[in-house]
Amino acid sequence: MVTLTELQSSSLEMGEPSRRTTISPCVPHPRVCGCCFSTSCPRDARFFTDPTEAVKDIPDDSTLLVGGFGLCGIPENLIGSLLKTGVKGITAVSNNAGVDNFGLGLLLRTKQIKRMISSYVGENAEFERQYLSGELEVELTPQGTLAERVRAGGAGVPAFFTPTGYGTLIQEGGSPIKYNTDGSVAIASKKREVREFNGIHYVMERAITGDFALIKAWKADRAGNIVFRKTARNFNQPMCKAAKVTVVEVEEIVDVGTFAPEDIHVPSIYVDRIVKGAVYEKRIEVSLPRKADLLRERIIRRAALEFQDGMYANLGIGIPMLASNFINSDITVHLQSENGLLGLGPYPTESEHIQVVTVVPGAAFFSSDESFAMIRGGHIDLTMLGAMQVSKYGDLANWMIPGKMVKGMGGAMDLVASAGTKVVVTMEHSAKGDKHKILESCTLPLTGKQCVDRIITEKAVFDVDKASGLTLIEIWEGLTPDDIRACTGTDFAVSLTNPS
Repeated sequence: MVTLTELQSSSLEMGEPSRRTTISPCVPHPRVCGCCFSTSCPRDARFFTDPTEAVKDIPDDSTLLVGGFGLCGIPENLIGSLLKTGVKGITAVSNNAGVDNFGLGLLLRTKQIKRMISSYVGENAEFERQYLSGELEVELTPQGTLAERVRAGGAGVPAFFTPTGYGTLIQEGGSPIKYNTDGSVAIASKKREVREFNGIHYVMERAITGDFALIKAWKADRAGNIVFRKTARNFNQPMCKAAKVTVVEVEEIVDVGTFAPEDIHVPSIYVDRIVKGAVYEKRIEVSLPRKADLLRERIIRRAALEFQDGMYANLGIGIPMLASNFINSDITVHLQSENGLLGLGPYPTESEHIQVVTVVPGAAFFSSDESFAMIRGGHIDLTMLGAMQVSKYGDLANWMIPGKMVKGMGGAMDLVASAGTKVVVTMEHSAKGDKHKILESCTLPLTGKQCVDRIITEKAVFDVDKASGLTLIEIWEGLTPDDIRACTGTDFAVSLTNPS
């Protein structure tokens, strides 16, 4: 019989190669290695007291995987340290780039980032300005595809096929990555390979790996295991596994044994460096509940009638999200959020404004790749989205106006590509200047082809058939079908359930 001591000795004598090279100086926190029970094994994560020391060896032109979603779970201290080191030419892989004066927005402002690989520009005006002016390369990627590309990279899978993005610029190529100063396209995305499986078209996407991952976790133990708090798991969890060197900042370092083994979110094998952050602002992008005007509330109240008992639903930003406040109290609807939450509650009230969202009993938290497995796998019954344009046959455009405005597709492309998910668009009937938003065909880049099932506006409700087109099924009191024709940019059939 071979004893544990003999196994430990033979492992050390064999000179087992270290997994990664780690760098000192580090805080001398003795910890027990899980492979050889040594306190000095080179496989161990290194603990730092100064976040700048933990990232000072990141060279120019590195690819950095940066965790977080919006401003939730971003590595604030590590980002601040990159400002001090002055590293340049960064390719940053992150769902978004924070806001103008916080998160990755700080590195955009100092021009340390060369390229962003993201799904969402959001409210970061400087991000949008640099992109449209040709100062920044931006590879916009559907959010679920981004999460899966990172997950695949960490799992050693070089590429995969997804239905997301088929029939859009993601698949066809030509999406602007970099503009010239005159507004022409300097670098455009390449066409993706397409294959058909079981009658459905899929787009090939390549995995993403990084030189370094900058991660924000809640706690780490002295063995290097980490746990996250609530939705801060988001992109942090898959990114931990997809970089050559993973640097994790935490709020607390605890003794080995504090975490039950089954409660650990990321085991130590993926973690190279840990630093305890000194200060966390934990800013939020929206600190007050959104207030709907009477016109939008009309849309919201009608949209809430789409919910059915037991349904799993995903609500987009804006009008769709507000519909959660009008769910019939007699039914149960499970609301899923792309950043890693199942069991989203009503939008916060004035007294709850310190919270970004509410959570109902029985809710669950998970990572972004898990979130989109639910979506892409067809487990969501209903999704509500806003739109810039919808075509007669259900094409949807809602993520950019080339050369003028770009918010990014976020998770919309994944949601509308999911088989079995009913897609409902909630929007104002016309754009500024009474420009049509419901058209014969979309003129803006598509989010999805023939994906919309129903359109709800403040004036009308349309059902969409992928072959026959639009049918007007409801109109607001006081309006007639002719009134709707006058403000709609395509023809439609009429089958009213509430004729005037």
